[in-house]
Amino acid sequence: MINPDRLWDRLMRLSDIGKQESGGITRLSFTPEERAAKDLVRGFMLEAGLAVREDEVGNLIGRKEGGNPEAPVVLVGSHIDSVFNGGNFDGPLGVLAGVEILHAMNEQGIATEHPIEVIAFTDEEGTRFSYGMIGSRGIAGLLERSELEHCDKDGISIAEAMRQNGLDPDAIGKAARPKGSVKAYVELHIEQGKVLESRNLSVGVVSGVAGPLWVKFILEGEAGHAGATPMTLRRDPLAAAAEIMLAIEQEAGKTGTAVGTVGQLQAYPGGVNIIPGKVEFSLDLRDVDQAVLDRVEAEIVRVAKQICEKRGIQLAIELLQRIPPVICSEEIQQAAKDACESLGFEPFTMPSGAGHDCMQLTGLCPVGMIFARSQKGISHNPAEYTTKEDCADGANVLYRTVLSLAGKA
Repeated sequence: MINPDRLWDRLMRLSDIGKQESGGITRLSFTPEERAAKDLVRGFMLEAGLAVREDEVGNLIGRKEGGNPEAPVVLVGSHIDSVFNGGNFDGPLGVLAGVEILHAMNEQGIATEHPIEVIAFTDEEGTRFSYGMIGSRGIAGLLERSELEHCDKDGISIAEAMRQNGLDPDAIGKAARPKGSVKAYVELHIEQGKVLESRNLSVGVVSGVAGPLWVKFILEGEAGHAGATPMTLRRDPLAAAAEIMLAIEQEAGKTGTAVGTVGQLQAYPGGVNIIPGKVEFSLDLRDVDQAVLDRVEAEIVRVAKQICEKRGIQLAIELLQRIPPVICSEEIQQAAKDACESLGFEPFTMPSGAGHDCMQLTGLCPVGMIFARSQKGISHNPAEYTTKEDCADGANVLYRTVLSLAGKA
C-alpha cells in the first residue's frame, strides 16, 4: 500500500510552481516553471531511492532496478506541464503516484523481476507550440527533427527552446527505446469527466483512448467598412466560420460518441467597425472509433467547402496533428481490474475522451490507463480537483497493477 499523506504533500508542493493569481497552474514546456517543477520531482525521485536521469528530449526518468536488469522495463508516468491556468492534478497525479508506488516498494523491501521506471514526459499538452506529446513521441521513436520547427506565439521553435534548456535537437533519436525494451506502460490519470462521479466510484479502468484530430480552418474573404457595405455585397469570412462551427456541432452530435470543439478563433484585422478579411479557427475532433472519426471529419470538410463556395470565401484547412484512437491492452486492463477487486473496488471499465501520452507508445509496447474520479468532472481549470482519498485509491490500484506486470522477484 502507498503512503497517502506523502503523495498528497508532494502534489500540494508541486502545485506551488506556476501558480497564478486565479489559483490555476501555468507550466509550459521549456520554461523556468517547468524546470523548477522537474527539479522538485527529481528530488522526490531521489528520496524514493531511484536512479534519476533526463533523456535527449527532456523526459525526467526515475528507475527502480529489477532482479533481471536486462528484462524489459515496466513504465509508469504522465506529465507535469499544464495548459494555461489549468489544474494541478491533470498529469502530476500520474507522475507523483508513480514515484510513490516505487517509494513504497523500496520501503517495504519489495523486489521485482522487471525494472520499473517512472517518467515525467515532456510537453504532453501541446499548449506552448500547438504540438504536444513531444516526450512520448521521442521515446517511441516517432519524433522527427522537422517537427521541432513548430513555434510558439513569440516565434521560438521547439528546437530553439530545447537549446535554451541545454538539449541538442539533433540528438532526439537517442531518446527512442528499442523494440522489445519496454514490457508495458501504465498511467494513472484523473478522469477529466463525470462518469465515475455519477456512479459513485473512485477508480476506473480505461478500455481505450479517443483519437484527437487537430486542424486549423483559414477563411479569406473581403474586408470592408462595417457601415458602408450592404449585407448583400459582403464576403464575410466570420459569418462563414459561424456556419461551419454550427455544422461541427451538428455532425459530431449526430454520432452520440464524437466530440468537436472550436477552442481558438481569430478575426483580422480585428476592428469593431471593420468586416473581417480573414478568419482562422481551430477544430479538435475526437472519437474512440476511427471509422466514425473519419466519417465526421469528411462531412465537416464537405459542408465547410459548400458554405464557403456559397459565400465567395477562400478556404484552406491545415492539419496540426492526427493521432489514431487506442485500444488498451487486455492484459493491463485485467491486471487493473484484479487490483480493483483485491482492494474492494468495482472493476468498472470506461473509455477516455481525452488524449494521453500512451497513444504514442502503442507501437513500442502494450499500454493501459487507470482513472481517478474528478470532482464535478472539471479539468483544464483552476477548479480541477481530486480528493486525497481518491488520489490514494488510484495510486493503490496502480501499485498492484504495476506489481503484477513487473512480477515479484
